[in-house]
Amino acid sequence: MSASKIKNIVPLLDRVLVQRIKAQEKTASGILIPEKAQETLNEGYVVAVGKGALDKDGKHIPTQVNVGDKVLLPPYGGSNVKLDSEEFLLFRDAEILAKVSEN
Repeated sequence: MSASKIKNIVPLLDRVLVQRIKAQEKTASGILIPEKAQETLNEGYVVAVGKGALDKDGKHIPTQVNVGDKVLLPPYGGSNVKLDSEEFLLFRDAEILAKVSEN
């Protein structure tokens, strides 16, 4: 997926566009895992973020995640967005469970 097509999608308010990390297709020894047997991972990378929610005075509350952050996703929810053959999920900032530290 080209970065320019992703830049065409700008999430509004406190929404966050996430690309889910794909499950392994092979075992360590090289055996192919059938698609139906692959687990859906609950981690992804933030691709784009909105400006943030509005408070009662109309001021923006910035999102808690930034582009490039690795995040933990809920098992259900989010809106599917498909660009070409790539699939993305659109979540509200508050629905994202946690940032994953890469230490």
